[in-house]
Amino acid sequence: MSVKHSRDLSGRESPRDDVGSAESSGATAAFETPGRASTIGRELKAHAPFTGVGALTGIAVMLALASTDSLARLSAPLFWSLHPLHVLLSALVTASMYRLHASRGAWSTIAIGYLGSIGIATLSDCLIPYIGESLLSLPNRSIHLGFVEKWWLVNPMAFLGIGLACLWPNTKLPHAGHVLLSTWASLFHMTMAISGDLTAGVIAMVLVFLFLAVWVPCCTSDIVFPLLFAKRDSLPA
Repeated sequence: MSVKHSRDLSGRESPRDDVGSAESSGATAAFETPGRASTIGRELKAHAPFTGVGALTGIAVMLALASTDSLARLSAPLFWSLHPLHVLLSALVTASMYRLHASRGAWSTIAIGYLGSIGIATLSDCLIPYIGESLLSLPNRSIHLGFVEKWWLVNPMAFLGIGLACLWPNTKLPHAGHVLLSTWASLFHMTMAISGDLTAGVIAMVLVFLFLAVWVPCCTSDIVFPLLFAKRDSLPA
C-alpha cells in the first residue's frame, strides 16, 4: 500500500492512504445515484395525470357497458383480449427502455423484457384488481393469471414485444397505448367479479384501484425496472 502526501488548508503536508481513498470513492459512487433517482421520480410524477385520465376512461367504459346490460357478458372476452395486448406493449416498452439505456446483450434484454412485462402486467391486470374485488367482497372475485391460464397466448405476446424492441426500440407512442390497455384490462378483471347493479361505492373503489393498478406497476415496468439496470451515464439529466 502506497502512502502519498497532500497539503491541508494550512499548507502542511499530511499522509494520504490511496487505497482508503479509492474505497471511499467507490462506496460513494455505489450509493450516489441522483441521475437514476431523479429520472424515476420525474417520470412517475409526469405520468400520474395521464394515468388518472386513463382511469376515468375506464369508468366511462364501465358505465356505458352497464347502461346497455352488456357489462357481464363482455367483461371476460374483453379482458382476455386486452391483457395479452397489454403484455405485448409492456414487453416492447420495457425491452426498448433497457436497450436504449443499457446497450447490453440479447439474453439480458429477453430476461428484463419478459420479467418486466409478464410479472408486472400480472400485478397490474390481475393481482391488484383482485385485491380491490376482495375489499369490495364482489361475488365472483377470482385471480386470472394470463401467463398460466392462457400460456399459449400471453407468453408468445411477451416474446413478440421483446423481438420488436430489438428491431425498433421505441418508448413513447407505445407507452400511451400501454397505459390505456392496462387500465381497461384491469377494469374488466374487476367487472368480471361484479354481479348486479353498480353502486356509487363500487364505482369509487374501482376508480381508485384502476389508478393504482396502472400507475405503480406500469411505470415500474416501463421506467423503474429497466432503469435499475441502465448505465448511469446514459440516463437523461
